Amino acid sequence: MSFRAWRQSAAVYLDRRILAILFLGFASGLPLALVGATLNVWLTESNVSRAMIGLFALISIPYSFKFVWAPLIDRLRLPWLTATLGRRRGWAVLIQVLLAAALLAIGQTDPVAGLWWTAAMALVVAFLSASQDIVVDAFRVEILDEPQYGAGAAAVVLGYRFGMLASGAGALYLASVLPWSTVYAVMAALMGIGVLTMLLNREPGAAATPESRAIEAGVADWLAARPALRGRRAETLAWLHSAVVAPFRQFMTRRNWVLILLFIALYKLGDAYAGVMSATFYIQTGFTKIDIANVTKVFGIWATIGGGVVGGLLVGRIGILRSLMLCGLLQMVSNMMFVLLAHAGPEIPWLIATVLVENVSGGMGTAAFVAYLSSLCNAAYTATQYALLSSLAALGLHSVAATSGLAAEQLGWPGFFTLSAALALPALLVLTVLVRRDPPAFAPGAAPALPAGGANG
Repeated sequence: MSFRAWRQSAAVYLDRRILAILFLGFASGLPLALVGATLNVWLTESNVSRAMIGLFALISIPYSFKFVWAPLIDRLRLPWLTATLGRRRGWAVLIQVLLAAALLAIGQTDPVAGLWWTAAMALVVAFLSASQDIVVDAFRVEILDEPQYGAGAAAVVLGYRFGMLASGAGALYLASVLPWSTVYAVMAALMGIGVLTMLLNREPGAAATPESRAIEAGVADWLAARPALRGRRAETLAWLHSAVVAPFRQFMTRRNWVLILLFIALYKLGDAYAGVMSATFYIQTGFTKIDIANVTKVFGIWATIGGGVVGGLLVGRIGILRSLMLCGLLQMVSNMMFVLLAHAGPEIPWLIATVLVENVSGGMGTAAFVAYLSSLCNAAYTATQYALLSSLAALGLHSVAATSGLAAEQLGWPGFFTLSAALALPALLVLTVLVRRDPPAFAPGAAPALPAGGANG
C-alpha cells in the first residue's frame, strides 16, 4: 500500500467532526480518575482505611449498567433544551453542567468527618459520567459516515487518554501545591471543554431506518386492533416499546447476532486478564515505583495513543473485521511479551519493550473494537444499542478478570501470562466464523466491511 494512500487516510483526522470527537473524548475521560485513582490518593492522605478505600471500587458500577437508563437518554425529550439544542446536544450539555457541579461538590466534602458524603457524591459523578458516555457515544456514531468510524474511534482513544492524564497526573501535580477542594474545582472547570464542543457543533439529524419504521408501524397496528387501549395509555405503551423493546428487538433481527454478542464479550478478555495483574507483576519482578511510573504511565500512555491512531488508520484501509483479526493477534503476542519479561527479570529495556508492544497493540485493538461497536448500531437506536454493547464488553471483562489473582498464584507469572494469551483465542475463533459467513469485500479506501446487515442492521 502506497504512502500516498496512507496519507489520504490520515487526512480524515483534520475533519471538524473528528476534532469534535477528540474534545468530547477528553470530557468523557476526565471524570474517571476523579472517582478512581485520584480520589483514592485523597482518601489515603485522609487516613481512610484500606478496606473502605477498596469498597469505593463499587462506585464504578454505573459504567457497567448504563444500558438500563440509556433508553431514556435516547428517546426522552427535555423541556426547552431539546427544542433549543436538539436531542443529543440538549442531553449532553445538561449532563456536563451537572457533572461539573457534582465535581465541585466532591471537593467540598471532608473524607475524615463525612466519608459517606464523599462516597455519595462520587457515586453521583460516576452515574453522570456514565450518562455522558451514553450521549457522547451516540453523538459520535451519528455525526460520522461509516468510512470515518476508525478515525472517530482513534480520536475517542486519544481524547479519553488526555482526559485521564489531566485528572490523574495533572490533578496529583495540582494537589501537591493546592487543597483538594481547589483541585476538584479546576477539574470541574475543565468540563467546560465538553460543553463548548457541543455548543459549537451541529445536532446530528434524527434518523429513522426501514427497520425502525417497520417496528413502529407494527406497534401502531397492534394498538389499533385493541380499541380499549386509547389516549395516554396507548401513547405510553408505544413510547416504551419504541425506547426499550425496539432497540433490542431490532438488534436480534441481525444475522449471527448471538455470535456477535459472544465475540464482543470475549474480544478484550485476554488483554484485560493480563492488565489486572500487571502492576503486581511489575512490583514482584523487582521494578521500582519510579520505573513503573516512568515506563508504564508516562511512556505507556503515549504508546496507547499512538496505537489508537494507527488502529484508526488501519480500519480505514483494510476494514473493520480484518483490523479486529490483526489487532487480536497482536494483543495475544503482547501478552507473551510478559512471559519473556518474567524470565528476563527487572531489566528496564525489557520493560520498555513489553509496555511498547502491549500498549500499542491495546490501543490499536481498542480503536478497531470501538469502530466495530459503532458499525453495529442502528441509526434509530444508537444510544441504547451502543450502551448495551459496551456494557456487555465491560461486564464480561470485570467478572472473568476477577479470577486473575488466583490464576497467577496457581500458575506463576509465566504460566499466568501464557493463559492470558490463550484467552484471546476464543474471540478470534468466533471472529473467523463471522468472517467466513460474511466475507468482507476489500477495496482500498472503501467503507469498512461489516457483518451482514450493515451499519443499520
